[in-house]
Amino acid sequence: MLTKHSFSDNDLCNLLREERSVPWMENRAVYPGFFDPITNGHVDIILRGLRIFDKIIIAVLKNPKKRALFSTKDRVMIIQQIFAQEPRIEVKAFDGLLVDFARKNKANIVMRGLRAVSDFEYEFQMALMNRKLNPEIETLYMMPSVNYSFLSSRLVKEVFMLGGCVKDLVPKIVEKKLKEKLTKRRSFFPINA
Repeated sequence: MLTKHSFSDNDLCNLLREERSVPWMENRAVYPGFFDPITNGHVDIILRGLRIFDKIIIAVLKNPKKRALFSTKDRVMIIQQIFAQEPRIEVKAFDGLLVDFARKNKANIVMRGLRAVSDFEYEFQMALMNRKLNPEIETLYMMPSVNYSFLSSRLVKEVFMLGGCVKDLVPKIVEKKLKEKLTKRRSFFPINA
């Protein structure tokens, strides 16, 4: 425990001098997810993350075990279009270990959204495993804005496929791509068949 007497003004000056001598490094975070599709909740977390980080790398997971509505290539392209005007955001597909992806991209922070208590157990396990695999990786959790606290990609897909409006739940490009998918499905599987 530090006490007033165990830390002198001279020690503080030495620490500050060392801090200034360290070359500036870009503060990078990785925001991983499946993003099938990306929602306004994801966008909210990303934009708020830019207040903290110099750069955010959106890591789009390639997961062959998960059945996706959009291909990995399409998910990357959609997210790139959403953030086309933001040079501090990069979008990349990845598979394998997240800690390896973070290291390759010179990021030591994993940024995650945490909606509800139900998310916590899974996120807690993942953060501890990532720390075990690479002790230099830290996980930062951000709570969604109240408007998006209930929102998930799965819920968006369900509502849309059942004819519900997702206008305020996803970016316009996502709504357009969902409509295109639905039109293609109806042409393959007519409703009256």
